[in-house]
Amino acid sequence: MNRRHCATAAITLVCALALLTSTGQATAAPVPEPSPSPPSSPAGSPPRYSNADLEKVREQIDTLYRKAGAATDAYNLAEEQTKKQSGEIVKLAKAIVDGQARIAALKDRAGAQAREQYRNGGLPPGAQLALSNDPKLFLDGLNKVRQSQHASKSLLADLNQTQEDLETYTQDASANWEKLETNRVKQAKAKKKINARIKAAEKLESQLEEKERDRLRELERDAADRAQTAWLSSGAIKDVSGEASEGGAAAVAFATAQIGKPYVWGAEGPGSYDCSGLTSQAWLAAKRPIPRTSQEQWRLLPRIDIQDMRPGDLIIYHADASHVGMYVGDGTIVHSPRPGRNVTLAGAGSMKILGVVRPDK
Repeated sequence: MNRRHCATAAITLVCALALLTSTGQATAAPVPEPSPSPPSSPAGSPPRYSNADLEKVREQIDTLYRKAGAATDAYNLAEEQTKKQSGEIVKLAKAIVDGQARIAALKDRAGAQAREQYRNGGLPPGAQLALSNDPKLFLDGLNKVRQSQHASKSLLADLNQTQEDLETYTQDASANWEKLETNRVKQAKAKKKINARIKAAEKLESQLEEKERDRLRELERDAADRAQTAWLSSGAIKDVSGEASEGGAAAVAFATAQIGKPYVWGAEGPGSYDCSGLTSQAWLAAKRPIPRTSQEQWRLLPRIDIQDMRPGDLIIYHADASHVGMYVGDGTIVHSPRPGRNVTLAGAGSMKILGVVRPDK
């Protein structure tokens, strides 16, 4: 009864999957991180912010978005794990149902054997054989006894194994259920961090006047240009001349076709993308599935030297591998930068490079 109760309970896991796979659970509105209030300025007065002040604001906004990017990676990874665990639970629940059906069939066979013995006067086959006076019947009966004994042992072994399997399936289903719940908690925490940091960054930017926001964009471009110029001047890609593989060319074609579409955290197309959503979907279009997140792409894909880089390779950025872009040649990447920006081309050295990975190595 305990096994039956446990197995029956496990089957109900399937019924709850619809609730667990809806990853966008509502969460309380997070309180944005504190941000400095801009000084007020009467009409016609000089700008409220100097370039130095705006540069500090730019750095604050960049930091907040990078932290949001790291949290997005954590969210995406938890989402992938949730999908995996949900799939495992479905498989296990089916195995439990099949196992129960098999046990029922085996018990029916065992009952049939018992009823046959009852119809023979309740005597076991061995006793019936001993009472036979016909040598031919005796020899035929001996063979049947052996077959019956073998069948009974096989039936019992099969029944025991099926019951053990059923118990294992039930335990595995319970373990996967717990992992599913753990990943849901991770997703909720990551979502809260993402929303808090994006709102804090948006609040900082919203406090700027239109001209100041234009200057802020100029400072962003200037910072990226300085980093790119320094990277190119270092000779980092002096000898880079690799040609794209067939898969790499297909991935580049897909990624560049998305230029102009907005960044949305957690998105993987077709209307919007986050950074790793763009690269993973590009390589999926090239028929080479890769990990969903930039951190997993860095951890699991083969690494190569920058000098060996070719179009289609992925450049991973920042010490925490929280951003990724696709190299398209000539020192350029295509990437989905951050909230408020669109998929675009950028200098491959415009951000701090962690390393390069090759999906089709």
